[in-house]
Amino acid sequence: MLELLNRQFLFVGGKGGVGKTTTAAALALMAVEHQQQCLLVSTDPAHSLGDLFGREIGDREISLLPGLHAVEIDPDLTAERYIESVKSTMRELVRPALYSNIDQQMEISRHAPGTAESAMLDRMTELMTDASNPYDLVIFDTAPTGHTLRLLGLPGIMSSWTDGLLAHQERSDRFTRVAELLGHGSRSGNDLSYLSDSTSPARTRGNKLRKILEGRRMKLDTAGKILRDEERCAFVLVTIPERLAVLESRKTLKSLSEHKMRIGALVINQLLPADLGSEFMESRRKQQLKYIDQIEQDFKSIRRFYLPLQAEDIHGIERLRWIGRHLITPRYAS
Repeated sequence: MLELLNRQFLFVGGKGGVGKTTTAAALALMAVEHQQQCLLVSTDPAHSLGDLFGREIGDREISLLPGLHAVEIDPDLTAERYIESVKSTMRELVRPALYSNIDQQMEISRHAPGTAESAMLDRMTELMTDASNPYDLVIFDTAPTGHTLRLLGLPGIMSSWTDGLLAHQERSDRFTRVAELLGHGSRSGNDLSYLSDSTSPARTRGNKLRKILEGRRMKLDTAGKILRDEERCAFVLVTIPERLAVLESRKTLKSLSEHKMRIGALVINQLLPADLGSEFMESRRKQQLKYIDQIEQDFKSIRRFYLPLQAEDIHGIERLRWIGRHLITPRYAS
């Protein structure tokens, strides 16, 4: 697992309740112990990083200890900022008479399906493409798998959507040039002519819009390339030896392959110890071993790390470091 800490970005994901946050926090502490500057980012709406460290962590980065910073991204606040940013951009491109229309459309978008995910993608993309990022490693403690996979697929979707807008704008520019040649000036054939008041040349507003769209596409393309670059990014999947968790892990493996991403490591959590002296617990352990056999077969090409079930909840730096020690070298069920 130490080798993965040399990446720039780690995504820790899995089914809800399997120990994603604990694993992400333990990896962050491992990175710090190896003299790395690390940012731990929670994108899961059910934030629990603060509970693990016994600190209140909000939507702004805070220092947990030397070398380790953390932030819990607030999806509602992120969506609100995203909407306001889009609104501000649009106001620069339309005449004042249309401001109320923009406000109305943005209010509708505020509650539209996908807005929060788009906003979260925007925030994550900023973290991944910021050249001034001071961290050696950024670890994303992600939401349950389904949400995360949709999020990882959004760069390609949004990039294609932006390409469509750019093509639309290019057609508009051609109409504008024809109109200018015919002497119509600002009364151009630009089918996006609402994107400015009549005092702004159509070509100027077209250039401005194109610059915005191309800037967004470049960021999305960069994020997509990072996600697929095994030298810069890795996905750590966390699961437990239970039927639903194993099934979801298989689906995740398939989906990540479709996105041209590989699982860098698999963490199997909550493994029951042997010789518990209880018929009930022995039965549970036999059931776990059945699913562990499936895991060993389905994920044999992936490094696997087994974590024993703990008698108490994990919280506090020392307990997280204990988890980290179990993640240094691959371990197998016994």
